[in-house]
Amino acid sequence: MRTPLAYQPELFADEADDVLTHARFNGRSGAFVDNMSLPVHRWYRYSAGFSADWVRSLLRDRFSDNRTVSVLDPFAGVGTTLLACEAQRVRSWGFETHPFIHRVAVAKLRGIHAAMSTVHETFSRFLNDLPGGGACHPERVPPLLRTCYTPESLATLLAMRDLFLAAYDAKTPESELIWLTLTAILRACSGAGTAQWQYVLPNKSKSYVQTPVAAFQAKAADILQDIEYAQRYAWANFGRVLRTDARAPEDCEQLEVDAVITSPPYPNNYDYADATRLEMTFWGEINGWGDLQGAVRKHLIHSCSQHAAADRLVLDDVLAEPILAPIRPQLAAACHTLAEVRETKGGRKNYHTMAAAYFRDLGLVLKALRSVCRKGSFLCLVIGDSAPYGVYLDVDIWLGELALAAGFKSFSFEKIRDRNVKWKNRKHRVPLKEGRLWIEG
Repeated sequence: MRTPLAYQPELFADEADDVLTHARFNGRSGAFVDNMSLPVHRWYRYSAGFSADWVRSLLRDRFSDNRTVSVLDPFAGVGTTLLACEAQRVRSWGFETHPFIHRVAVAKLRGIHAAMSTVHETFSRFLNDLPGGGACHPERVPPLLRTCYTPESLATLLAMRDLFLAAYDAKTPESELIWLTLTAILRACSGAGTAQWQYVLPNKSKSYVQTPVAAFQAKAADILQDIEYAQRYAWANFGRVLRTDARAPEDCEQLEVDAVITSPPYPNNYDYADATRLEMTFWGEINGWGDLQGAVRKHLIHSCSQHAAADRLVLDDVLAEPILAPIRPQLAAACHTLAEVRETKGGRKNYHTMAAAYFRDLGLVLKALRSVCRKGSFLCLVIGDSAPYGVYLDVDIWLGELALAAGFKSFSFEKIRDRNVKWKNRKHRVPLKEGRLWIEG
Protein backbone atom coordinates (compact mmCIF):
# COMPACT_ATOMS: atom_id res chain seq x y z
CA MET A 1 0.00 0.00 0.00
CA ARG A 2 1.72 3.17 -1.23
CA THR A 3 0.40 6.19 0.68
CA PRO A 4 0.22 8.80 2.02
CA LEU A 5 0.79 11.90 -0.09
CA ALA A 6 2.13 14.72 2.06
CA TYR A 7 2.23 18.32 0.93
CA GLN A 8 2.79 21.76 2.46
CA PRO A 9 0.06 24.30 1.61
CA GLU A 10 2.08 27.27 2.91
CA LEU A 11 5.34 26.70 1.05
CA PHE A 12 4.99 29.69 -1.28
CA ALA A 13 4.98 33.35 -0.34
CA ASP A 14 1.75 35.24 -0.01
CA GLU A 15 0.23 36.08 -3.38
CA ALA A 16 0.28 39.79 -2.64
CA ASP A 17 4.01 39.58 -1.86
CA ASP A 18 4.61 37.65 -5.08
CA VAL A 19 2.97 40.39 -7.12
CA LEU A 20 5.31 42.98 -5.60
CA THR A 21 8.36 41.00 -6.72
CA HIS A 22 7.42 40.78 -10.39
CA ALA A 23 9.54 43.76 -11.35
CA ARG A 24 12.61 41.69 -10.45
CA PHE A 25 11.95 39.54 -13.51
CA ASN A 26 11.43 42.39 -15.95
CA GLY A 27 14.89 41.87 -17.39
CA ARG A 28 14.44 38.09 -17.57
CA SER A 29 11.34 37.83 -19.71
CA GLY A 30 13.06 35.25 -21.88
CA ALA A 31 14.13 33.06 -18.95
CA PHE A 32 12.05 29.90 -18.66
CA VAL A 33 14.11 28.62 -15.72
CA ASP A 34 12.46 31.07 -13.31
CA ASN A 35 9.17 29.25 -13.80
CA MET A 36 10.52 26.09 -12.17
CA SER A 37 10.22 27.77 -8.77
CA LEU A 38 6.66 28.98 -9.36
CA PRO A 39 3.47 27.10 -8.43
CA VAL A 40 1.79 25.20 -11.29
CA HIS A 41 4.42 26.33 -13.81
CA ARG A 42 6.89 23.93 -12.16
CA TRP A 43 4.77 20.86 -12.92
CA TYR A 44 6.52 20.17 -16.22
CA ARG A 45 9.87 21.46 -17.40
CA TYR A 46 9.68 22.75 -20.95
CA SER A 47 12.72 24.77 -21.92
CA ALA A 48 10.98 26.62 -24.74
CA GLY A 49 9.33 29.23 -22.60
CA PHE A 50 9.67 32.56 -20.87
CA SER A 51 9.06 34.12 -17.48
CA ALA A 52 5.51 33.86 -16.12
CA ASP A 53 6.29 36.49 -13.50
CA TRP A 54 7.25 38.92 -16.25
CA VAL A 55 3.89 38.30 -17.97
CA ARG A 56 2.06 39.12 -14.73
CA SER A 57 4.11 42.29 -14.35
CA LEU A 58 3.26 43.32 -17.91
CA LEU A 59 -0.45 42.73 -17.34
CA ARG A 60 -0.41 44.84 -14.19
CA ASP A 61 1.46 47.65 -15.92
CA ARG A 62 -0.71 47.74 -19.03
CA PHE A 63 -4.22 47.05 -17.71
CA SER A 64 -5.92 48.68 -14.75
CA ASP A 65 -9.23 46.84 -15.25
CA ASN A 66 -8.72 43.15 -15.91
CA ARG A 67 -12.41 42.43 -16.26
CA THR A 68 -12.63 43.62 -19.85
CA VAL A 69 -9.24 42.47 -21.10
CA SER A 70 -8.52 39.49 -23.34
CA VAL A 71 -5.02 38.16 -24.09
CA LEU A 72 -3.81 35.71 -26.74
CA ASP A 73 -0.67 33.59 -26.89
CA PRO A 74 -0.44 32.06 -30.39
CA PHE A 75 2.50 29.88 -29.26
CA ALA A 76 1.03 28.79 -25.95
CA GLY A 77 3.46 25.97 -25.16
CA VAL A 78 2.78 24.57 -21.71
CA GLY A 79 0.57 27.53 -20.81
CA THR A 80 2.95 30.12 -19.37
CA THR A 81 1.00 33.16 -20.54
CA LEU A 82 -2.40 31.61 -19.88
CA LEU A 83 -1.53 30.59 -16.32
CA ALA A 84 -0.13 34.06 -15.62
CA CYS A 85 -3.43 35.45 -16.88
CA GLU A 86 -5.35 33.05 -14.62
CA ALA A 87 -3.39 34.37 -11.64
CA GLN A 88 -4.19 37.96 -12.66
CA ARG A 89 -7.82 37.03 -13.45
CA VAL A 90 -7.47 38.03 -17.09
CA ARG A 91 -9.33 36.20 -19.85
CA SER A 92 -6.89 34.42 -22.16
CA TRP A 93 -6.62 32.24 -25.23
CA GLY A 94 -3.80 30.13 -26.57
CA PHE A 95 -2.96 28.33 -29.80
CA GLU A 96 -0.67 25.30 -29.74
CA THR A 97 -0.03 22.80 -32.54
CA HIS A 98 2.46 20.48 -30.81
CA PRO A 99 0.02 17.70 -29.86
CA PHE A 100 1.92 16.51 -26.81
CA ILE A 101 2.61 19.97 -25.41
CA HIS A 102 -1.00 20.98 -26.02
CA ARG A 103 -2.09 18.15 -23.73
CA VAL A 104 0.31 19.33 -21.01
CA ALA A 105 -1.13 22.86 -21.16
CA VAL A 106 -4.71 21.61 -21.00
CA ALA A 107 -3.90 19.35 -18.04
CA LYS A 108 -2.46 22.29 -16.11
CA LEU A 109 -5.29 24.70 -16.90
CA ARG A 110 -7.97 22.18 -15.96
CA GLY A 111 -6.09 20.69 -13.06
CA ILE A 112 -5.81 23.86 -10.97
CA HIS A 113 -9.61 23.94 -10.64
CA ALA A 114 -10.13 20.27 -9.77
CA ALA A 115 -11.50 19.41 -6.34
CA MET A 116 -8.61 18.92 -3.93
CA SER A 117 -10.19 15.93 -2.23
CA THR A 118 -10.83 14.21 -5.56
CA VAL A 119 -7.29 14.79 -6.81
CA HIS A 120 -5.80 13.52 -3.55
CA GLU A 121 -8.02 10.43 -3.63
CA THR A 122 -7.15 9.76 -7.29
CA PHE A 123 -3.41 9.99 -6.67
CA SER A 124 -3.63 7.74 -3.62
CA ARG A 125 -5.81 5.18 -5.34
CA PHE A 126 -3.44 5.07 -8.31
CA LEU A 127 -0.49 4.31 -6.05
CA ASN A 128 -2.46 1.69 -4.14
CA ASP A 129 -3.58 0.02 -7.37
CA LEU A 130 -0.06 -0.22 -8.70
CA PRO A 131 0.98 -3.90 -8.78
CA GLY A 132 4.21 -4.90 -7.10
CA GLY A 133 7.10 -6.47 -8.93
CA GLY A 134 6.59 -6.77 -12.65
CA ALA A 135 8.92 -7.71 -15.44
CA CYS A 136 10.24 -5.80 -18.42
CA HIS A 137 10.29 -7.57 -21.78
CA PRO A 138 13.13 -5.90 -23.73
CA GLU A 139 11.90 -7.11 -27.10
CA ARG A 140 8.71 -5.10 -26.64
CA VAL A 141 10.40 -1.90 -25.49
CA PRO A 142 11.74 0.81 -27.84
CA PRO A 143 15.54 1.09 -27.72
CA LEU A 144 15.47 4.64 -26.32
CA LEU A 145 13.67 3.46 -23.18
CA ARG A 146 16.05 0.54 -22.69
CA THR A 147 19.05 2.89 -22.80
CA CYS A 148 17.54 5.49 -20.45
CA TYR A 149 16.38 3.30 -17.55
CA THR A 150 17.51 0.42 -15.42
CA PRO A 151 15.42 -2.73 -15.92
CA GLU A 152 13.86 -2.24 -12.47
CA SER A 153 12.85 1.38 -13.04
CA LEU A 154 11.60 0.65 -16.53
CA ALA A 155 9.45 -2.22 -15.30
CA THR A 156 7.86 0.03 -12.68
CA LEU A 157 7.30 2.90 -15.09
CA LEU A 158 5.70 0.61 -17.67
CA ALA A 159 3.47 -0.86 -14.96
CA MET A 160 2.41 2.68 -14.04
CA ARG A 161 1.74 3.50 -17.67
CA ASP A 162 -0.28 0.33 -18.25
CA LEU A 163 -2.33 0.91 -15.10
CA PHE A 164 -3.12 4.44 -16.21
CA LEU A 165 -4.16 3.38 -19.70
CA ALA A 166 -6.30 0.54 -18.37
CA ALA A 167 -8.11 2.29 -15.52
CA TYR A 168 -7.44 6.03 -15.36
CA ASP A 169 -7.37 7.38 -18.94
CA ALA A 170 -10.77 9.06 -18.63
CA LYS A 171 -9.68 12.57 -19.73
CA THR A 172 -11.09 14.03 -16.51
CA PRO A 173 -9.01 16.76 -14.80
CA GLU A 174 -7.94 14.24 -12.15
CA SER A 175 -6.92 11.54 -14.60
CA GLU A 176 -5.02 14.05 -16.73
CA LEU A 177 -3.06 15.03 -13.64
CA ILE A 178 -2.03 11.38 -13.27
CA TRP A 179 -0.88 11.45 -16.91
CA LEU A 180 1.01 14.71 -16.34
CA THR A 181 2.65 13.42 -13.16
CA LEU A 182 3.90 10.30 -14.92
CA THR A 183 5.12 12.42 -17.82
CA ALA A 184 6.90 14.86 -15.52
CA ILE A 185 8.92 12.22 -13.65
CA LEU A 186 10.35 10.46 -16.70
CA ARG A 187 13.52 12.57 -16.76
CA ALA A 188 14.02 12.37 -12.98
CA CYS A 189 13.90 8.56 -13.14
CA SER A 190 16.25 8.26 -16.09
CA GLY A 191 19.96 7.71 -15.71
CA ALA A 192 20.55 9.30 -19.12
CA GLY A 193 21.67 12.89 -19.28
CA THR A 194 19.57 15.70 -20.71
CA ALA A 195 20.99 18.57 -22.73
CA GLN A 196 20.08 22.14 -21.79
CA TRP A 197 17.26 22.15 -24.32
CA GLN A 198 15.76 18.82 -23.24
CA TYR A 199 17.39 16.59 -25.85
CA VAL A 200 18.06 13.16 -24.36
CA LEU A 201 21.74 12.16 -24.15
CA PRO A 202 21.76 8.37 -23.63
CA ASN A 203 25.57 8.23 -23.70
CA LYS A 204 25.86 10.55 -20.69
CA SER A 205 24.83 9.56 -17.20
CA LYS A 206 23.48 11.45 -14.20
CA SER A 207 24.71 11.11 -10.64
CA TYR A 208 21.27 11.38 -9.03
CA VAL A 209 18.35 9.30 -10.25
CA GLN A 210 14.99 8.94 -8.49
CA THR A 211 12.98 5.76 -8.19
CA PRO A 212 9.61 5.94 -9.98
CA VAL A 213 7.30 5.56 -6.98
CA ALA A 214 9.21 8.11 -4.88
CA ALA A 215 9.34 10.53 -7.81
CA PHE A 216 5.60 10.12 -8.41
CA GLN A 217 4.82 10.78 -4.75
CA ALA A 218 6.99 13.91 -4.71
CA LYS A 219 5.52 15.33 -7.92
CA ALA A 220 1.97 14.52 -6.81
CA ALA A 221 2.63 16.37 -3.55
CA ASP A 222 3.85 19.40 -5.53
CA ILE A 223 0.70 19.35 -7.66
CA LEU A 224 -1.60 19.09 -4.65
CA GLN A 225 0.23 21.95 -2.98
CA ASP A 226 -0.05 24.14 -6.06
CA ILE A 227 -3.74 23.42 -6.60
CA GLU A 228 -4.35 24.51 -3.02
CA TYR A 229 -2.33 27.66 -3.70
CA ALA A 230 -4.17 28.55 -6.91
CA GLN A 231 -7.57 27.99 -5.32
CA ARG A 232 -6.66 29.88 -2.16
CA TYR A 233 -5.85 32.94 -4.25
CA ALA A 234 -8.85 32.46 -6.55
CA TRP A 235 -7.04 32.02 -9.84
CA ALA A 236 -9.55 32.47 -12.66
CA ASN A 237 -10.93 29.74 -14.88
CA PHE A 238 -10.90 31.77 -18.10
CA GLY A 239 -7.96 30.33 -20.03
CA ARG A 240 -8.54 28.15 -23.07
CA VAL A 241 -5.83 26.64 -25.26
CA LEU A 242 -6.91 25.48 -28.69
CA ARG A 243 -5.03 22.94 -30.76
CA THR A 244 -4.84 25.07 -33.86
CA ASP A 245 -2.17 26.53 -36.12
CA ALA A 246 -1.36 30.21 -35.53
CA ARG A 247 -0.61 30.59 -39.25
CA ALA A 248 -4.25 29.79 -40.10
CA PRO A 249 -6.22 29.44 -36.84
CA GLU A 250 -9.53 27.60 -37.00
CA ASP A 251 -12.72 28.15 -34.99
CA CYS A 252 -11.58 31.65 -34.02
CA GLU A 253 -13.99 33.77 -36.05
CA GLN A 254 -15.41 35.54 -32.98
CA LEU A 255 -12.10 35.94 -31.16
CA GLU A 256 -11.05 39.51 -30.31
CA VAL A 257 -8.12 40.34 -28.05
CA ASP A 258 -6.48 43.41 -26.53
CA ALA A 259 -2.97 41.99 -26.34
CA VAL A 260 -0.79 39.25 -27.77
CA ILE A 261 1.96 38.12 -25.39
CA THR A 262 4.12 35.33 -26.69
CA SER A 263 7.54 33.97 -27.50
CA PRO A 264 7.56 32.44 -30.99
CA PRO A 265 10.21 29.89 -31.95
CA TYR A 266 13.61 31.37 -32.71
CA PRO A 267 15.25 30.51 -36.06
CA ASN A 268 18.08 28.79 -34.21
CA ASN A 269 17.60 25.14 -35.21
CA TYR A 270 15.96 24.08 -31.95
CA ASP A 271 13.95 20.94 -32.61
CA TYR A 272 10.77 21.21 -30.54
CA ALA A 273 9.79 17.71 -31.63
CA ASP A 274 13.01 16.09 -30.40
CA ALA A 275 12.58 17.83 -27.02
CA THR A 276 9.63 15.54 -26.27
CA ARG A 277 10.96 12.36 -27.88
CA LEU A 278 11.47 10.49 -24.60
CA GLU A 279 8.00 11.28 -23.30
CA MET A 280 6.22 10.49 -26.56
CA THR A 281 8.14 7.23 -26.89
CA PHE A 282 7.14 6.24 -23.37
CA TRP A 283 3.45 6.82 -24.13
CA GLY A 284 3.67 4.89 -27.40
CA GLU A 285 2.96 7.91 -29.59
CA ILE A 286 6.16 7.36 -31.56
CA ASN A 287 8.60 4.47 -31.87
CA GLY A 288 11.72 6.48 -32.60
CA TRP A 289 13.32 9.64 -33.91
CA GLY A 290 12.14 8.94 -37.45
CA ASP A 291 8.50 9.27 -36.42
CA LEU A 292 8.88 12.85 -35.19
CA GLN A 293 8.37 14.47 -38.59
CA GLY A 294 4.92 13.00 -39.14
CA ALA A 295 3.81 13.13 -35.51
CA VAL A 296 5.04 16.60 -34.56
CA ARG A 297 7.26 18.62 -36.89
CA LYS A 298 4.76 18.86 -39.72
CA HIS A 299 2.49 20.85 -37.40
CA LEU A 300 5.14 23.38 -36.33
CA ILE A 301 6.77 26.60 -37.49
CA HIS A 302 9.87 25.90 -39.60
CA SER A 303 12.59 26.68 -37.05
CA CYS A 304 14.89 23.69 -37.47
CA SER A 305 16.79 22.40 -40.48
CA GLN A 306 15.44 18.83 -40.10
CA HIS A 307 11.93 20.14 -40.70
CA ALA A 308 12.94 22.08 -43.80
CA ALA A 309 14.85 19.12 -45.20
CA ALA A 310 11.98 16.70 -44.63
CA ASP A 311 9.55 19.01 -46.42
CA ARG A 312 11.92 19.20 -49.42
CA LEU A 313 11.42 22.95 -49.67
CA VAL A 314 12.63 24.76 -52.78
CA LEU A 315 14.25 28.05 -51.80
CA ASP A 316 13.13 30.21 -54.71
CA ASP A 317 9.56 28.93 -54.43
CA VAL A 318 9.36 29.91 -50.76
CA LEU A 319 10.96 33.31 -51.37
CA ALA A 320 8.43 34.01 -54.11
CA GLU A 321 5.46 33.74 -51.78
CA PRO A 322 3.57 37.08 -51.53
CA ILE A 323 3.73 37.25 -47.73
CA LEU A 324 7.52 37.78 -47.95
CA ALA A 325 7.37 40.73 -50.36
CA PRO A 326 8.23 43.40 -47.69
CA ILE A 327 11.54 41.71 -46.79
CA ARG A 328 12.28 39.67 -49.90
CA PRO A 329 15.53 41.41 -51.01
CA GLN A 330 17.22 41.19 -47.59
CA LEU A 331 15.94 37.70 -46.83
CA ALA A 332 16.81 36.36 -50.27
CA ALA A 333 20.37 37.69 -49.98
CA ALA A 334 20.84 35.93 -46.63
CA CYS A 335 19.26 32.68 -47.82
CA HIS A 336 21.29 32.49 -51.00
CA THR A 337 24.46 33.12 -48.99
CA LEU A 338 23.44 30.28 -46.69
CA ALA A 339 22.88 28.06 -49.72
CA GLU A 340 26.45 28.74 -50.81
CA VAL A 341 28.01 28.38 -47.37
CA ARG A 342 26.30 25.05 -46.65
CA GLU A 343 28.20 23.47 -49.56
CA THR A 344 31.43 24.07 -47.63
CA LYS A 345 30.12 22.46 -44.42
CA GLY A 346 30.21 18.80 -43.52
CA GLY A 347 26.65 18.68 -42.26
CA ARG A 348 25.19 20.69 -45.16
CA LYS A 349 22.23 21.68 -43.02
CA ASN A 350 19.23 23.20 -44.74
CA TYR A 351 19.46 26.56 -43.03
CA HIS A 352 18.74 28.37 -46.30
CA THR A 353 15.26 26.90 -46.74
CA MET A 354 14.62 26.89 -42.98
CA ALA A 355 15.22 30.65 -42.78
CA ALA A 356 12.96 31.40 -45.75
CA ALA A 357 10.17 29.19 -44.42
CA TYR A 358 10.54 30.60 -40.90
CA PHE A 359 9.86 34.17 -41.99
CA ARG A 360 7.12 32.99 -44.34
CA ASP A 361 5.45 31.24 -41.41
CA LEU A 362 5.80 34.18 -39.02
CA GLY A 363 4.46 36.50 -41.71
CA LEU A 364 1.35 34.33 -41.95
CA VAL A 365 1.01 34.39 -38.15
CA LEU A 366 1.18 38.19 -38.06
CA LYS A 367 -1.40 38.44 -40.81
CA ALA A 368 -3.73 36.14 -38.86
CA LEU A 369 -3.17 38.09 -35.64
CA ARG A 370 -4.17 41.35 -37.28
CA SER A 371 -7.68 39.98 -37.78
CA VAL A 372 -8.20 39.14 -34.09
CA CYS A 373 -6.59 42.21 -32.50
CA ARG A 374 -8.91 45.01 -31.41
CA LYS A 375 -8.23 48.67 -32.11
CA GLY A 376 -5.59 49.94 -29.71
CA SER A 377 -4.20 46.48 -29.01
CA PHE A 378 -0.51 45.63 -28.74
CA LEU A 379 1.74 42.66 -29.37
CA CYS A 380 4.81 41.78 -27.31
CA LEU A 381 6.99 39.05 -28.81
CA VAL A 382 10.02 37.80 -26.89
CA ILE A 383 12.40 36.96 -29.73
CA GLY A 384 16.02 36.23 -30.51
CA ASP A 385 18.02 36.75 -33.67
CA SER A 386 20.16 34.10 -35.31
CA ALA A 387 23.26 33.55 -37.43
CA PRO A 388 23.27 30.01 -38.85
CA TYR A 389 26.65 29.22 -40.37
CA GLY A 390 27.60 32.75 -39.34
CA VAL A 391 25.07 34.39 -41.70
CA TYR A 392 23.10 36.99 -39.73
CA LEU A 393 19.29 36.99 -39.79
CA ASP A 394 17.91 40.37 -38.70
CA VAL A 395 14.90 38.90 -36.94
CA ASP A 396 13.50 41.94 -35.11
CA ILE A 397 13.63 44.23 -38.15
CA TRP A 398 12.26 41.66 -40.57
CA LEU A 399 9.39 40.61 -38.27
CA GLY A 400 8.61 44.28 -37.66
CA GLU A 401 8.40 44.93 -41.39
CA LEU A 402 6.11 41.92 -41.81
CA ALA A 403 3.91 43.29 -39.03
CA LEU A 404 3.57 46.65 -40.79
CA ALA A 405 2.66 44.87 -44.02
CA ALA A 406 0.00 42.91 -42.11
CA GLY A 407 -1.68 46.17 -41.08
CA PHE A 408 -0.15 47.00 -37.70
CA LYS A 409 0.85 50.63 -37.10
CA SER A 410 4.36 50.54 -35.66
CA PHE A 411 7.05 48.43 -34.07
CA SER A 412 10.05 48.87 -31.81
CA PHE A 413 12.63 46.55 -30.30
CA GLU A 414 13.81 46.49 -26.68
CA LYS A 415 16.95 44.45 -26.05
CA ILE A 416 16.96 42.28 -22.94
CA ARG A 417 20.38 40.67 -23.14
CA ASP A 418 23.32 39.79 -25.33
CA ARG A 419 23.72 36.22 -26.60
CA ASN A 420 26.58 34.28 -28.13
CA VAL A 421 29.25 36.56 -26.67
CA LYS A 422 31.20 33.89 -24.78
CA TRP A 423 33.15 32.61 -27.73
CA LYS A 424 34.63 29.41 -26.28
CA ASN A 425 33.57 26.38 -28.36
CA ARG A 426 31.12 28.47 -30.41
CA LYS A 427 30.61 27.60 -34.07
CA HIS A 428 30.51 31.28 -35.07
CA ARG A 429 31.35 34.59 -33.44
CA VAL A 430 28.45 36.76 -34.53
CA PRO A 431 27.08 38.67 -31.51
CA LEU A 432 23.38 37.98 -30.98
CA LYS A 433 20.67 39.42 -28.78
CA GLU A 434 17.33 38.61 -27.22
CA GLY A 435 14.58 41.10 -26.54
CA ARG A 436 11.00 42.22 -26.87
CA LEU A 437 9.46 43.20 -30.18
CA TRP A 438 6.64 45.62 -29.43
CA ILE A 439 4.02 45.99 -32.13
CA GLU A 440 1.23 48.51 -31.84
CA GLY A 441 -1.94 48.37 -33.77
